[in-house]
Amino acid sequence: MNILYEEDGSFKVGSIMTDNTTSLQIESVSGKRSKIKAANVMLRFDRPALAEFMAQAEPIAEGIEVDFLWECCPPDEFGFEQIAAEYFGHTPNPLEAAAALMRLHGAPIYFHKKGKGRYRAAPPDVLKAALAGAEKKRQQLALQARYTEQLSRFELPAEFAEHLSQLLYKPDRNTLETKALEAACAATHLSSAHLLHRCGALPSTHDYHFQKFLFEHFPKGTGFPPVELSAWDELPLAGANAFSIDDATTTEIDDAFSVEKLANGNWRIGVHIAAPALGMPRDSDGDKIAAARLSTVYMPGQKITMLPDSVVQAFTLCADRVCPALSMYNEVDAETLEILGHESRVERIHIAANLRHDTLEPLFNEDTLAAGKLDYPYANELTLLWNLAQKLEAARGKPSDNSTQQLDYNFHIENDPDNENARVSITNRRRGSPIDKVVSELMILVNSEWGKHLAEHGFVGIYRTQQNGKVKMSTVAAPHQGLGVAQYMWSSSPLRRYVDMVNQRQIIAMLRGGAPAYEKNDTALYAAMRDFDTMYGIYNDFQKTMERYWCLRWLLQEQAGLVDGAPLPKTPSPQSSPASGGGGEREEQSLIPESLRELVVSAIVLRENLVKLADIPLIFRAPSLPELPANTRVQLAIGEIDLLDLDVRTRFVATVEEPAA
Repeated sequence: MNILYEEDGSFKVGSIMTDNTTSLQIESVSGKRSKIKAANVMLRFDRPALAEFMAQAEPIAEGIEVDFLWECCPPDEFGFEQIAAEYFGHTPNPLEAAAALMRLHGAPIYFHKKGKGRYRAAPPDVLKAALAGAEKKRQQLALQARYTEQLSRFELPAEFAEHLSQLLYKPDRNTLETKALEAACAATHLSSAHLLHRCGALPSTHDYHFQKFLFEHFPKGTGFPPVELSAWDELPLAGANAFSIDDATTTEIDDAFSVEKLANGNWRIGVHIAAPALGMPRDSDGDKIAAARLSTVYMPGQKITMLPDSVVQAFTLCADRVCPALSMYNEVDAETLEILGHESRVERIHIAANLRHDTLEPLFNEDTLAAGKLDYPYANELTLLWNLAQKLEAARGKPSDNSTQQLDYNFHIENDPDNENARVSITNRRRGSPIDKVVSELMILVNSEWGKHLAEHGFVGIYRTQQNGKVKMSTVAAPHQGLGVAQYMWSSSPLRRYVDMVNQRQIIAMLRGGAPAYEKNDTALYAAMRDFDTMYGIYNDFQKTMERYWCLRWLLQEQAGLVDGAPLPKTPSPQSSPASGGGGEREEQSLIPESLRELVVSAIVLRENLVKLADIPLIFRAPSLPELPANTRVQLAIGEIDLLDLDVRTRFVATVEEPAA
């Protein structure tokens, strides 16, 4: 005796070896013996032969019209042999019964299984909805297949245009577009970013990184709603004229300095900080904008300001203007340069000049100071501030001569950053130059003193503390061991950092003898501190990412310069290939192959195979590097540069012997 039985959702046949009533020992067509439950047996038969049964039953099942079979079904539950008799018009033979069973089982939309060999026809309305769903799914699968095929040929489906940001930065794996993109990535062995770039979907590699940052942190864009500043009381006009020292690209000028000779022969050194807190009290529209941004975002070639330009222009310490300012005046002994006292005011100050690093540094530096050259504007004032800065630095326990000072790198981008012809120049300057020291020491002075005064008057503020090497933000005045001060707060950049504006509100309230804007244990103060600390780290990481990007672009420029002084040739886009039938050229390459001549650069080993280029702030791993001690100078040949993954491949060339001291 042979049987047809169900196992794991499919039907199989076998011959009975032993019948134990509740279980059977059977032998399959292949000769394999197994034990099955009697409840799983659907049909018993003698003919046809076991090896021929399924081969004959399956064609019969395929010939059964499902729609007609559904119409033959009674409204109630039925068995497969019952419906086989209705369909064939006679008592079914084993093959016909098996064919009906397989057809019922294979059409779950039409027939709902109710038990062993028993089914119920789907109601008409349920069947209609299910068929519509199945058709929709079929169409979706066909559409997904088309997407995948197009992407695999490096063609961008037109439907992808409105989904690009989502696909690149936050893909939803439940969507057809994401499923198709993942399938195409698997077929082409490319990441989604590289594949879409090959399809011409990215305006530029720079745009890819910039838009990723905006997608995550500025989903509503970088624009500002209209802001109306609050009115503030008329401020007294200071008698001094101030000047600022900033980078050439700075528009948010937060700080300026003044130097006056007092009647007693001493100097009065003024530090003047822009005062946007006057026009943006707590919970005002401007405050809410600043609290949402928390800081200006910097990157080579551009920035995203914390405050709208109208607000910046109202408070920036621009030359030839009288500006509201929070000022600290320091009386300094003319002989010893000891600070004899401090006085802080909220006032208006005339800004006489905005000095810029690029024009000032060639005139005001260690060499010109040593030579006594004073033939430039504000030379006497700057020399006095330089001497005071050295005194302040020594008082903090810091050496005036630091031979291990770090380098600061400046990036200058010509043309639109998204333009393939944009050029980057990277220059460096030693940190701790006279310009840096004058500004940093006077900022440390006011941030430390204002923090001290707040604590003495019982006003809470946001401080930066450092103990045991760990820097953190706190509402309690505590030492900053790295700076060598008893307390330190950020209050000197209120146009660019939200915590500085928060602290400025407290300082102004203290000076005016009013109630603090933030009481102790104010949840808004803790929220501002927490949110700022988080976002400031995110913004700094983004700045480093974009600096790495432009370092790689700089390497591409150097590579291009090796090709007989001509730029690298453009690579035809996938759209211009004969297979795609398109035309045009790709705007930019994400992968630049090693070609023509190699660019060899100098690098310094940091540890193991981690190196830093000697001329630009680019750190990466060089797997081909032999085992060398740290600080060894080596030469590396630059290979492929990936502007999407921000990586570079190199080949070790040689070590460079340092000249004898």
